Amino acid sequence: MVQATSLSASRLASLVEGFDRSPAYAGLADALRELIGDGRIGYGTRLPSERDLTEALGVSRTTVTRAYAVLRESAYAEARQGSGTFTRLPGGRTRALDRALWPSDVGNGVIDLVCAAATAPPGIAAVYAEAAADLPAHLGGHGYFPAGMPDLQAAIAATYDARGLPTAPEQVIVTPGALAATAVVGAALAGPRDKVLVESPTYPNAVRALQAGGGRIAAIPLDPSGWDLDAVAAALGRHAPRLVHVMPDFHNPTGLVLDDDERAAYAGLLRRHGATAVVDEAHQLLALDDSPGHPPFASYASDAVCVGSASKSVWGGLRMGWIRAPHALVDRLTRARVGLDLGVPVLEQLVLTRLLEGDLDSVVRTQRERLREQRDALAAALTRRLPDWTFRMPAGGMALWCRLPVAAATSLSVEAERHGVLLAPGPSFAPEGGLDRYVRIPYAVATPLLVEAVDRIADAWAVVGAGGAPATGGAAPVLVA
Repeated sequence: MVQATSLSASRLASLVEGFDRSPAYAGLADALRELIGDGRIGYGTRLPSERDLTEALGVSRTTVTRAYAVLRESAYAEARQGSGTFTRLPGGRTRALDRALWPSDVGNGVIDLVCAAATAPPGIAAVYAEAAADLPAHLGGHGYFPAGMPDLQAAIAATYDARGLPTAPEQVIVTPGALAATAVVGAALAGPRDKVLVESPTYPNAVRALQAGGGRIAAIPLDPSGWDLDAVAAALGRHAPRLVHVMPDFHNPTGLVLDDDERAAYAGLLRRHGATAVVDEAHQLLALDDSPGHPPFASYASDAVCVGSASKSVWGGLRMGWIRAPHALVDRLTRARVGLDLGVPVLEQLVLTRLLEGDLDSVVRTQRERLREQRDALAAALTRRLPDWTFRMPAGGMALWCRLPVAAATSLSVEAERHGVLLAPGPSFAPEGGLDRYVRIPYAVATPLLVEAVDRIADAWAVVGAGGAPATGGAAPVLVA
């Protein structure tokens, strides 16, 4: 049994210093809720006794007693007889965070705003039919292609050539999705003694995938306005990581983009510290505005390993991803890949080959047009119904990263479920906890549903964020795609 972490009264007093004292019990409870929600006080931490905290704060015992009672009533703490008061989160840590990795079927009018994946664009069924007609020619073979079918490897390599990154077909390893590709990289390149740096916030499924080889995760805080390269340099020096996970193009969940100078500087830091970049390019094709593109991160970091996917730009049901690796790592990655699976279904590979050799641009253009319209509609609805929320309009990707006026995203996700909307709160994207002031809202569903969802979220926020009692009970199971 793991022993609970304890927090001293003096430390807690320093954390809540300056809390609102009119009335003092409510101000103390609000300060504690924000600290717990942001992760600055960890889940399951034993809080100081009422007597000790009373002395440390110089307040009455009644103030602390009532503040702890508010925490318990709002599901931010629980009392354990004979042991004390321990922090928790509405819905519990497991449902608030861990189940963010699992898919869920929704119905009965529930709007799912946790899965950032669009429906298939027009014409995909026809491509599948054409690929099925090609299938008989391959039935005489064993059907196993651990690195991918040669024609598909060549077609993927050509996309990197077109972006200014010369790539040979043998540098490409085809996988069943970007997550599988990330897991292969984690298994091949980061062992149990190796550190793996990830951004915070970040895509939580990628964090799990990178740990396939036992690597230990550490986080680099990502500023809402962009990458702090000084902080990156400090983290590299402190952790000496083997791998660094980077999302330079329409970062998930923030939508941020690294500019050319930042890419060059970031790559230089990695070289200086002997770290290998794992470059997640799953959203790279989803530019929604007429902004200039950027060279691939690997143009600046020759030893970088790139991970790509067709699931975001085409359709999530097309489970196709790939690794683009430097020649020196291909054999090592291929051996690790065989330890996980022996290849992607032949039909899926034929479909993607046809798309890449055909008119992929028109398919992606259709997705971009739809996402642009839905992004703008979501932003307008949020501005109208929730004017005290703030967000940065992303130039691409699939979601808005919204900052709340108070740290209540976890409570909001619970209350929103009661209003028929599934939301992914900020802590789902925080590898080391925190970010309860943020919520990710994808714009992957149709505009009318987005507008209806914002109306429901606004009603939920009126309960949680505008002075009402925070929600309690089970949080929605969420898939963070």
